[in-house]
Amino acid sequence: MTEDPIVLSIDVGGSHVKIRTSVGDEERRVESGAAMTAVQMVEAVKSLAEGWSYDVASIGYPGPVADNRPLKDPMHLGAGWAGHNFAKGFGKPAKVVNDALMQAIGSYEGGRMLFLGLGTGLGTAMIIENVCHAMEVGHLPYKNGKTFEDHVGEPALEKRGKKKWRKAVFAVTERLRAALLPGYIVIGGGNVEHLPDLPPNCLRGDNTRAFTGGFRIWKDPSLRV
Repeated sequence: MTEDPIVLSIDVGGSHVKIRTSVGDEERRVESGAAMTAVQMVEAVKSLAEGWSYDVASIGYPGPVADNRPLKDPMHLGAGWAGHNFAKGFGKPAKVVNDALMQAIGSYEGGRMLFLGLGTGLGTAMIIENVCHAMEVGHLPYKNGKTFEDHVGEPALEKRGKKKWRKAVFAVTERLRAALLPGYIVIGGGNVEHLPDLPPNCLRGDNTRAFTGGFRIWKDPSLRV
């Protein structure tokens, strides 16, 4: 592998799988959905990336990860993800991280950062002085017998409407700030677009930062992932 590898960054989502390389190729995407298996994702990405040259791969996976492999199958995709060996599938070195962490890495500007990803659920990650931590804070109990994710995930937005959902986002953000003491918070994910204003000391994220995070995993030696 070269000292400056070309990275294929793969953002796996419940509706689409999106890819870009670190040499400036435009984003390509393919539909995913509830039936897509890990093997099907690999084959779809290899077909999608036809004509591109890359040395290594980064994969943002919508679930917990350990030792470069998913710990369990995702909620919104098919079966066969847990324990899957992506390096073998792609025939290239591969690093797999939680999808919220990959976007967090792409958004990181130093110090102590909390990342909140507003999507189908609530993705959470922290980076503390370059040490990267994926978390599952969204599944912790919050109030009224429901979790943080239940209050700010997409189903809550659709059921309760934007006004009540925004109020919940502000309340959840403040609760997590008080508990985790970040220096700053980045709010990303697809539903951040429904927030015209952000809570205090928060920065607006962007889903394209997931690609940047995938590149930095391989290219930024200061990060501990």
